[in-house]
Formats: sequence, structure tokens, C-alpha cells
Amino acid sequence: MGSDYQMAREIALRVVAEHGLPRFYREKAAEVERSRRFFDADPVVQHCRQLVEEMQGGFGHGLQHSYKVAVDTGAIILIEAGAAGGQERRLVTPAYLAGLLHDIKRKKKNHAREGAVEARRLLHDFALEEWERDAICLAIANHEAFKEQLPTHDERAQALSDALYDADKFRWGPDNFAATLWDMVEPAGVPLPALLKGFQPGINVIERIRTSFRSRTGKEYGPDFIELGMSIGVEIYQELCVESP
Repeated sequence: MGSDYQMAREIALRVVAEHGLPRFYREKAAEVERSRRFFDADPVVQHCRQLVEEMQGGFGHGLQHSYKVAVDTGAIILIEAGAAGGQERRLVTPAYLAGLLHDIKRKKKNHAREGAVEARRLLHDFALEEWERDAICLAIANHEAFKEQLPTHDERAQALSDALYDADKFRWGPDNFAATLWDMVEPAGVPLPALLKGFQPGINVIERIRTSFRSRTGKEYGPDFIELGMSIGVEIYQELCVESP
């Protein structure tokens, strides 16, 4: 089975590379890079990152998924906020913490709500304002697709909740087939032929995400992620069916 998945990963990475970057990373490259720099330079974020790395066995999508969600959540916040002067770094710190922690209970049935509870416990001693801690936990609780959102009356908290959701759902595009899918099914011991049987229904689920984006930026760029991911998924499926009849 290991050789089957090695072949599948190689095919997937080639197909993803051939399709190129989503429009978000081409048109908002400056904001994404600025977000990445802030992420790397923030000591509070790096402390949280260390905690996440120590508990990596509980992650269902892998650590790289959480890093990307964190950076893209920060980028969306920067785009939505516009020019914020010296407040930029403070705006994105909660975004990074929410992104890093959003899947800490991924293997639980109600992972978003349970993750929010665990995040509050972990963040208890962090140097955060109370509204930031509340906003982070609310965003984590609200990041699951097709579930009712918990209400918020704080614009900052709503912006963070929307940004985290959208950054997480960006991963349902090319990233899903470059890494996430294989990181989930291979350790679970799912035979490749069994995976192929459920491949098309899985692509249909991805299509439902297209209209679910919440922020202005997510609504603008999210559908492109989904359309690109679906095209990649179909192409990978066709190649795998030839290689594994």
C-alpha cells in the first residue's frame, strides 16, 4: 500500500504544479508575504507554534495545514482592514493563534466546538486581551462548514471568524490534493482502490464549499480555489484509475 500512495502523491504533486497558483496568491502575494513575515516574527505566535508541534499526534490535517491557515487568515485580515499603520501586527496575532489552534481537536466528532474549549484552556496564560481570547475561541468554534455559527456582536470577532473560515476552506483547493488528502488516508490504512471508489463523491462535497465563503476577500477568491481544486481532483482521479485499474 505504501508504494501505491507514493505513486499517488507523485501524480498529485505533478498535477497540482501543472495547474499553477490560485489567483489569491498571484494577486495578493504582497499581503500574504507580509502576513508570513509577521507570523515568523511574533514571539507569542512562535510560542503557540511550539505547543502545536508538541501535540501534533492529535491533528487530522497535519501541521502544514494549520501553518497555511494561520498565514492566510492573517493575510485576509490585512486585506480586509486596509492600511492599519502600526496596528497591523496586533490585528494579525489573534488570526495566527486561531489558525494554529483551529484543528487541535480534529479527530473528535464535534471538533470545532471542542477545539474552542481546548484553545481557551491553552491560551489562558497568553498575553492577550480578553476580547482577543474570546474572538479566537469563537472563530475556532465557527470554522466548520455547513454548521450553524455561534453569534457575535463584535465586529473584530466577526472579521476574525470569517477570515479563519475562509482561510481554512482555501485548503479545499489544490492543497487538498497536494497533501491533506494523503496525510489523512494513508496513516488510516485506507487501500487506494477504496479511496478511488469515494473520490467523485468527495469532489462533489468540495463543490458545496464554493458558495460558503464569508469575508469579502473569501467571496472574491475562494471560488477560484474550489474550481481549481475540483479540476485537479478530476485529473488525478483519471490518472490513478489508469495506474490502478
